[in-house]
Amino acid sequence: MQYARKLRKGDKVAIVSLSSGMLGEDFCSHNIEIGVKRLKEYGLKPVFMPNALKGIEYLKENPKARAEDLKDAFFDDSIAGIICAIGGDDTYRLLPYLMEDAEFIRAVEKNPKLFTGFSDTTINHLMFYKLGLSTYYGPNFICDLGEIAEEMLPYSKKAFESYLEGNECREIVSSEIWYEERQDFSREAVGTDRIAHKEERGFELLQGGEVFQGELLGGCLESFYDVLTTTRYEDEKEVCEKYGLFPGKEEWTGKVLFIETCEEKPAPELFEKEIIALKNKGVFDVVKGVLVGKPQDEAYYQEYKEILIRVIDNEKLPIVYNVNFGHATPRCALQYGVVAKVDMREKKIYLENLRSDEEAG
Repeated sequence: MQYARKLRKGDKVAIVSLSSGMLGEDFCSHNIEIGVKRLKEYGLKPVFMPNALKGIEYLKENPKARAEDLKDAFFDDSIAGIICAIGGDDTYRLLPYLMEDAEFIRAVEKNPKLFTGFSDTTINHLMFYKLGLSTYYGPNFICDLGEIAEEMLPYSKKAFESYLEGNECREIVSSEIWYEERQDFSREAVGTDRIAHKEERGFELLQGGEVFQGELLGGCLESFYDVLTTTRYEDEKEVCEKYGLFPGKEEWTGKVLFIETCEEKPAPELFEKEIIALKNKGVFDVVKGVLVGKPQDEAYYQEYKEILIRVIDNEKLPIVYNVNFGHATPRCALQYGVVAKVDMREKKIYLENLRSDEEAG
């Protein structure tokens, strides 16, 4: 596994729209202003790739243009990190342009870069995992750097700062506060705070042993379901199978699976189908444990717990619920391939074998 170095003052970071093109719409212009300001305060130099701001319609019709931006970011030696604008639902359409480009694959191997995002970005993460690059399921540009409150949400801010040299995150604890999703993202709402709640539960051990560990591998549950079925796009399953995107059972063996639900807040019936899809691939037979993200706005909080226990149907498999990653705010960053030691006696997740290319070399 390749590990990119952390970001340093003066580094260029590329902003890419690999899924939805909403960053290029007028209604996101204030997010750009806010996000650029925050990146510059860290001493970083944001670079919007040529197609990143071309809008929803153009990028929906031009997956090749989205792929070109990712390629160009890897080909440019002056760019140290890549931040996804936001998720979406059709990142899989980039796969033919990336996985059949030998020059791009060589660039990923020879010039690893820090890469962060969540949601549909799961597809990109799985691709990079297949290519041997460790990436981060964590903050993105619009939702985090472009958060319209006066400050980034403190817990999410700490997650982003873990990408900076000298700020290693070696343990994850539950956030003391969780936030409802905003209803108003407009320029008029800039400076307003999200509705906040005290975290009453923290990490919850639903079943299994209190201590377990393994390398992290996972993503958004809806993205996994889309990869494994024809539910959203008829050709997605076929495309992803062609490039071997979903890890095989041997890849899941010994891992700690992390999964979380998206802003669509899937009804319990759909959630159950999604968990069954993973079960049918044998994932729960071979992983060491499961981390489940807090549902956005705590939607179906209790129902999801009951489905997980009933469908997985293996009381010895540890399941830790209500972890702060993914769509619910605030969010931490989970690094693919890093060993997570989960200790529910202390309600902490310790991150081990943290590496960057300087340390690896």
